[in-house]
Amino acid sequence: MKFFWILFTTFTLMGGTEVKIASYNVENLFDMNDDGTEYEQYIPNTSWGWNEEMHRIKLRNTAQVIYDIGADIIGLQEIESETALKELRAQLNRQGMYYPHYAFARAKNTAVAVALLSRYPIVSALSRSVGAHRSYRDILEVKLNINGKNLRIFVNHWKSKSGPESMRVQSAKVLKKRLEELNEDEPYVLMGDFNSHHEEYKTFVKSRKHNDTEGITGINHILKTIDEDENPITYASLQSNDDFLYNLWYELPEDQRWSHEYRGRHESLDNMIISPSLADGKGLEYIRGSFGRFDAPYLFYKGKPYRWQQSRKFPKHHLGEGYSDHLAIFAKINIR
Repeated sequence: MKFFWILFTTFTLMGGTEVKIASYNVENLFDMNDDGTEYEQYIPNTSWGWNEEMHRIKLRNTAQVIYDIGADIIGLQEIESETALKELRAQLNRQGMYYPHYAFARAKNTAVAVALLSRYPIVSALSRSVGAHRSYRDILEVKLNINGKNLRIFVNHWKSKSGPESMRVQSAKVLKKRLEELNEDEPYVLMGDFNSHHEEYKTFVKSRKHNDTEGITGINHILKTIDEDENPITYASLQSNDDFLYNLWYELPEDQRWSHEYRGRHESLDNMIISPSLADGKGLEYIRGSFGRFDAPYLFYKGKPYRWQQSRKFPKHHLGEGYSDHLAIFAKINIR
């Protein structure tokens, strides 16, 4: 299996035309160091049982999903540390997939961070600070060289729904400011766990807990994935208007537009959003119809994402089973 993967990798890098990109919230991949910033259940060697055995199982399970996705470039969320990321790369290598390039961004005192693994060279990588509060995770900006053409990827993990929309708007504003500094013809992809439905402007307006922004959302209004009349941006309208961005969830049937489940409700918290330059017919180009969820049967249990399992009975502890509470998403880009 490893031999055939090496052949495929060599062919793609030397003469292939398609690049597969993905985003995956791995749900709390922690290392075995006690840094003082861990969630209680991931402090090593306590009654919760986050020990070397659990750590190795989590690494193997996470690596198996990433291997099966088979992406050339993958953005990751909920990686605790650069140590955990390097351990994941080593596990992937043992399972037959090699990512020679990586980047990592962690805000001070946050429990988890974002990262990127790539088979293509990284030209530059920057950590964009969102705010001083530990609830804000840095945004990772990575510039990649894909067969001589540059692609920027921004890996995001916005504040969860435990906080109001103003906190996600803060992340969106930092990201938007950076995008406005780029050349208008520069291709980029925004990906990650935005903790926002792709149509958040429809879903949160009646929530007193979340709507502290008078109906303004980070993902839709600030990033401009809807127009002035609050109509979703389509692929066709993206081609004719440089001011807006296209959310790839619209590539799927409505009943498949979800990557997370909360109390029986499907949510599209993980998003992949592309710039107009990926739809202009020049250079790097998004391949229409290539967007999807990675929904292999083993990632579900009783119809729900088979998340990393922890006992609900006392004493609570890790069970050494499961994967993540999120499904990965992916898309393909063509090199013209």
